[in-house]
Amino acid sequence: MPIYFWAFVVATVVVLIVTPAVILLARKTGAMDAPNARKVHKKPIPRIGGLAIYLGFLMSIIFIAAKFGLDGEQVKETIGLVISGSLIVALGLVDDYKNLPAKIKLLGQICAAAVLVLIFDVRIDFVTDPFGDYFYFDNLPIPYLAIPITMFWLVGLTNTVNLIDGLDGLAAGVSTIASFTIMLVALEQNFILVAVMTAALAGAAFGFLKYNFHPAKIFMGDTGSMFLGFMLAGISVTGAVKSVATIALIVPIFALGLPILDTTFAIIRRLRGGVPIFKPDKGHLHHRLLSVGFSQCQAVLLMYVISALFGLSAIALTAVSSQIAVLILVVVVVAIIYGVKKLGIARPAN
Repeated sequence: MPIYFWAFVVATVVVLIVTPAVILLARKTGAMDAPNARKVHKKPIPRIGGLAIYLGFLMSIIFIAAKFGLDGEQVKETIGLVISGSLIVALGLVDDYKNLPAKIKLLGQICAAAVLVLIFDVRIDFVTDPFGDYFYFDNLPIPYLAIPITMFWLVGLTNTVNLIDGLDGLAAGVSTIASFTIMLVALEQNFILVAVMTAALAGAAFGFLKYNFHPAKIFMGDTGSMFLGFMLAGISVTGAVKSVATIALIVPIFALGLPILDTTFAIIRRLRGGVPIFKPDKGHLHHRLLSVGFSQCQAVLLMYVISALFGLSAIALTAVSSQIAVLILVVVVVAIIYGVKKLGIARPAN
């Protein structure tokens, strides 16, 4: 079996095995998500399922390292991702138990990002445009600009997945699709470590769907949603992929196009409504779909389809000419504008 297949299978199996224990732990320790006016579930649900996702990913990476080995820069970057990801999981666990203020949670995310960027040197030093020209941040008048840019990338994607976690199976399914997208492009470019890590992440999220799809037996909570977002962001800018713009930035942006857009329009919506951008509302895409008559399952499946289309677009962008890439981008933008107007997700929520 290919190494990335092992990574996927091990992560999936571990999550399937440990999630029932995590459900029991949540019930015994009071980590329960109570229903309220903004949420769609009607009874308390365990909410530290992200712990199972984390353990699945971690055990998969340990297995791969023991069976196949890692070398050179791979070891440093893998350790950095595991350590900073562990900090995110710890932050998420505290939040799932204590409901931390948004500013404290943001500070914790920045600290985890700083560990990866400053200690393990995982950063976006440059980008390339679709025509192959390089743009180096070090050449700008502001020194060390790569550091805040990379930290913004990490924290931003962490919160995009966190904010989309509003329906049973939604964040897990979207993260699975995004992980597979990045994995396929990494395999095309022969970036094996990136493929292995995204396969492990896909396996962990996919295994969790057995317990998280409607009707959910457990939620991933901030523990899981922040971990998935942070890892997707971190893996996509490791040293192996920084030289290829389509992976380093464009592919993860498209692969996570749905949560990125949902978060962007949430910010616009709250600014237009004169409310703090961190204040939750019922204006997210999944809320709009429910309001027009979709069931939970229908809304989630539709958003899976949208995510898959974004993923296919990302893969296509890596394999076509610049002219066709521009055409794909135009079609995607037109579709987004139409969807936004049709569902009104940029309008202030009631």
